[in-house]
Amino acid sequence: MTGSVTAGRAALVLAAALALAACNEEAFDTGSQVGPDPVLPEPQQYLFPPMHLASVVGWKPGETPTVAQGLKIEALATGLEHPRSLYVLPNGDVLVIESKPPGVEPIRRPKSIVTGWIESLVTGGGDLPSNRITLLRDADGDGKPETRSTFIDHLSSPFGVALVGTDLYVANTDAILRFPYTEGDTSITAPGTLLTPLPGGPIDHHWTKSLVASRDGSLLYVGVGSNSNVSENGMEAEKNRAAIWEVERQTGRWRLFATGLRNPNGLSWEPESGALWTVVNERDELGPNLVPDYMTSVKGGGFYGWPYSYYGQHLDPRVQPQRPDLVEKAIVPDYALSSHVAPLGMAFYTASALPQPYRGGAFVGEHGSWDRGEFNGYKVVFIPFSGGHPNGKAQDVVTGFLNPDGEARGRPVGVAIDKSGALLIADDVGNTVWRVTAANP
Repeated sequence: MTGSVTAGRAALVLAAALALAACNEEAFDTGSQVGPDPVLPEPQQYLFPPMHLASVVGWKPGETPTVAQGLKIEALATGLEHPRSLYVLPNGDVLVIESKPPGVEPIRRPKSIVTGWIESLVTGGGDLPSNRITLLRDADGDGKPETRSTFIDHLSSPFGVALVGTDLYVANTDAILRFPYTEGDTSITAPGTLLTPLPGGPIDHHWTKSLVASRDGSLLYVGVGSNSNVSENGMEAEKNRAAIWEVERQTGRWRLFATGLRNPNGLSWEPESGALWTVVNERDELGPNLVPDYMTSVKGGGFYGWPYSYYGQHLDPRVQPQRPDLVEKAIVPDYALSSHVAPLGMAFYTASALPQPYRGGAFVGEHGSWDRGEFNGYKVVFIPFSGGHPNGKAQDVVTGFLNPDGEARGRPVGVAIDKSGALLIADDVGNTVWRVTAANP
């Protein structure tokens, strides 16, 4: 009875918030926030911020996302349990990281009741096994895996994976583990060895930990998201968070490589410049059109603003006391993706199987908004690059995750490029891995 009352109250609060959002949200060109110089309106503050979540309906038989002209899309695997990220091994095997959040963070304010209810709708309860890695092997490259096996099981909300030689690293929400790997393995039963702990609970607000190895394999870089929206849980809860860590692979020793990044994911090496790039989920509750999420190159020792400021020196009025010494040196991100699109995956395209316009740029998986009156994101976009930097507007590549009624058939998260040069997309609500190829190879 208590649960139904709580859910009912949450529904009433959500309805009120939506009504308020409908009254206050002005027409705004979300495209004006895509690129190196986004439009930044004046911040707004709310007793309850706008909340608008797409109810989940899943994919009906025969339904697929919609792709841009010159492309086609098919399911590589279905019936998964919250596939979040993807990793392609050198022999072409695809690792699908299936993961659930580690738990419910302590409720500290009224908004948490609403967002907790929303999160339960997004992730679903689900009784199927998760927190594991599934291996898909498509030996003949026809997009239909002949082998599907549980590769590593009993993990703790895993997300990032990196292979260096015969060492396979998995970033759980609270630690990086090392596993022995031999090419051709379809499962690993050996227990993982701890490389280094990572910030975990009891709050663990942003739990996904993206992972990438340096080109020479000596270092690992891991994204550690903040423990709050804008430090409302106290700065002690943010210790060593909202940052990208640099970890020595042999010793596990680490340092903070870059800070002030609210929730960095999709860590990738830009192929021309060799620079580390990431996509970042920015803060909420300053209005439907603040703050734009972004992608950026990451400078060692750089500070990117969170929580004190955004997009350089734009102060967040909610954060007290301020840190003018940090704000003064806050780095402006390279490229905005629009507000609340929730980018969680990024992959640079260096293959040649897709049409020429996609070569050299970056694909980004936008999980989609929940905190603005009109949906934003819920798609995969492509950003062209030239000379190691973005060069042009983001282009919609894979859409249709929302049906015409605004219901979620799926939500894209991680993206990867398979051995044949096809684009792979992890759909954590549709429980599917999608494969995008050229319509006329």
